[in-house]
Amino acid sequence: MAPGGSAYENVCESHIAFSDYGIVPDNPEFISSPYGEVAAVVSGKLRMPTDSAVHDLLECPVCMNLMYPPILQCPNGHTLCSNCKCKVRCCPVCRRELGNIRCLALEKIAESLELPCRYQIFGCQDIFPYHSRLRHEQLCQFRLYNCPYAGAECSVTGDIEYLVAHLKNDHNVDMHDGCTFNHRYVKSNPQEVENATWMLTVFNCFGHQFCLHFEAFHLGTAPVYMAFLRFMGTDEDAEKFCYSLEVGGKGRKLTWQGVPRSIRDSHITVRDGMDGLIIYRNMALYFSGGNMKELKLKVSGRIWRKDM
Repeated sequence: MAPGGSAYENVCESHIAFSDYGIVPDNPEFISSPYGEVAAVVSGKLRMPTDSAVHDLLECPVCMNLMYPPILQCPNGHTLCSNCKCKVRCCPVCRRELGNIRCLALEKIAESLELPCRYQIFGCQDIFPYHSRLRHEQLCQFRLYNCPYAGAECSVTGDIEYLVAHLKNDHNVDMHDGCTFNHRYVKSNPQEVENATWMLTVFNCFGHQFCLHFEAFHLGTAPVYMAFLRFMGTDEDAEKFCYSLEVGGKGRKLTWQGVPRSIRDSHITVRDGMDGLIIYRNMALYFSGGNMKELKLKVSGRIWRKDM
């Protein structure tokens, strides 16, 4: 492919384009295809379907998501999205071999649509032109959250209520009520600091949920531990709260005060941004008693509203 060229540079126009010239295709397979609803020729003019009918036709039969350009079709006019076209060898409807036929007519019809956000059932009431809807949904404040569990990769998504139940039932995360806490991290071989992460617990506080994380990793060549809090909700709501963390021993202590990060930010993003309490291993062992044989690190903290 030439530099700057399109992956669909040589695609053919859809059969449906014949309707622009007042010609009805003879192919009975085409007449019985979904495009009988999209472009019916009446007295030589193109009759447009309703928005709901086009919305149904824009749904990919493979992934069930709305299709965005380039929209591809088989020789019989059955469409599918470009992502799914790369995953299947034949048309999922009629089993004909797929080529690189682009459905330009359906793309043009789609441009006239205005659609609600897919997260309407979660509270978003905005309406968007077809082509800008996808961009909005990627940043919509009502979009689903990724599971915040940091101990293993988890692909589950959902609203906050669903994820709280998921954390409790599927990840066996401890749930506690209250805005103050004390946790002890114990490790028998503290000389070995592995890249590890734990979600210690979830706190129900002020009608919201907060996830306390504790991680062990290397900062450059120095082994460190890090504790931080994430908020189960939007960035805007997270800004309404503050929290403090404290570790210490032998009359000395380290403290951290900050704003919890929304779970929109992954635990890796928070860790790499150093947005939490960082304890170097030597200091952690000192707080543990200094025998270098066992780590016993007590982490205490408090959560409060900024307006309190």
